[in-house]
Amino acid sequence: MGGLHSYTVSVDWTGAREGGTIGYRAYSREHEVLITGKPPLPGSADPAFRGDPERYTPEELLVAALAQCHMLWFLHLASTSGVVVTSYSDRALGTMRVETGGAGQFVEVVLHPRVELARRDASDGAEPVDDAALAVLHERAHDHCFIARSVNFPVLLDPAPLGAGAPA
Repeated sequence: MGGLHSYTVSVDWTGAREGGTIGYRAYSREHEVLITGKPPLPGSADPAFRGDPERYTPEELLVAALAQCHMLWFLHLASTSGVVVTSYSDRALGTMRVETGGAGQFVEVVLHPRVELARRDASDGAEPVDDAALAVLHERAHDHCFIARSVNFPVLLDPAPLGAGAPA
């Protein structure tokens, strides 16, 4: 078994107002996510659940964590495979279902990574880098991503082909 890593995060609710939770509409969903040595991350509920649309929601942060984890593994695997990535972006989309009783869950997250490479030819004797080669790196990154391995819903990959235009 490998080593264990621990992550300590504080979440402090800042939205008590004057009466606290005396009623569903009486309190703010505002809070701060605090990690030692880093700026506070302003959080709230989704606006559909009385949250502040200018703050980060747990749902957005979960989708972001999946996209970040995949990107970091992809870049690591590209670098160790001799693939020189010069640009990487993702427009990830998470879909959550809320049931009539109020409970809910994510049903899927789709990652839409777009990469640019320093070169795609095989001038140095290496195999050319094409969409199929990048797909293998994406699958390997997906298999290694700690966050994707920890969730109970599908995390799907829909990478843009090389040479595709700017993201929509």
